[in-house]
Amino acid sequence: MKGSTGKSPAAAPPAFRNRYWILRHGRSVPNERGLIVSSLENGTKPEFGLAPQGVEQARSAGESLRKELEEMGVPVGCVKICYSPFSRTTETARVVAGVLGVPFEGPSCKATVELRERYFGPSYELLSHEKYAEVWAIDEADPFMAPEGGESVADVASRLAGVLSITDVEFHGSAVLIVGHGDPLQIFQAVLSGTRETPSFLDDVAGLKKESLVVPSVLSQHRKFALNTGELRRVELCDPTFKICLEICNVLFSLCS
Repeated sequence: MKGSTGKSPAAAPPAFRNRYWILRHGRSVPNERGLIVSSLENGTKPEFGLAPQGVEQARSAGESLRKELEEMGVPVGCVKICYSPFSRTTETARVVAGVLGVPFEGPSCKATVELRERYFGPSYELLSHEKYAEVWAIDEADPFMAPEGGESVADVASRLAGVLSITDVEFHGSAVLIVGHGDPLQIFQAVLSGTRETPSFLDDVAGLKKESLVVPSVLSQHRKFALNTGELRRVELCDPTFKICLEICNVLFSLCS
């Protein structure tokens, strides 16, 4: 059937290869102690794992995901869990896997270092979490600016998008759960939101230099996508939107290099 222009309507975009959920780790010991633990060295220490409440949050998230999968008719055998190697995310992923009946030591569960926490730099490491406000103020002023020795919003966006790009090639027809941290997960959602709300976002970013970027508002407002500890969220990724998201992050990476 032809449209009013005489041309055949464009074919619908291909379905995305996988379904995706994101989960912020359960309440952790650093959360309870009010500490910033963002380096890979500290984050993987056993003493910075989940608090008892975090274990319960992880179990609840696993139950919620199992219910969603059942309602969607997705078998547990299709579940893949990718998680940050930090203790708090590893423990969260382990609990969720147990609830779902997915062997944690098997090929369906994978530690991915690129999903690690955003590194806030040595000036903030192991200090009070009240210091987060200083970093987020930098983010709002310039998402390309990193705290001294740490990562900027753009840095995190590019590495996380790279993980998702590889994941979608590696898996097919899977229900993929990404277990990560507050800042990285909300930054990714901010980029995805930008592609949905502003079709020209990619062109705007690609055509501007880092120093003259006039559309930082999307990345700088990542805090509005914050997740609570143990919060599970399905991420709707239509094929064109997700590909644009990845392209944006590649542009951000080149501008930050």
